[in-house]
Amino acid sequence: MGSRVWSLMRFLIKGTVAGGVVYLVYDQQLLGSSDKSHAVLQKAEEVVPPAMYQFSQYVCEQTGLKIPQLPAPPKFNFHIRESWNSGIITVMSALSVAPSKAREYTKEGWEYLKERIK
Repeated sequence: MGSRVWSLMRFLIKGTVAGGVVYLVYDQQLLGSSDKSHAVLQKAEEVVPPAMYQFSQYVCEQTGLKIPQLPAPPKFNFHIRESWNSGIITVMSALSVAPSKAREYTKEGWEYLKERIK
């Protein structure tokens, strides 16, 4: 019985987190323009680490646990906007040539089978 309750609790927690993420994405309009998404990402980088620290301190006070201080996250000079755009361009390029490539491979396959059957 205990494992069922724990499984249900894990499911509810994961569902709540997933629902919160979906709401946050919708509320912050992250699927809109890339400029707005970049601004929200910058804001999150400033707000999330202090919030996580405060939450961990609260958990320590409430439970009596001692959580070691984590090192600061590394700073990356990574522009997600350029990577996102190049990824989208690559995927769209692959999708645009997919029908002609499928036709070409099918033709080659039929030719191969015709040669093997003779």
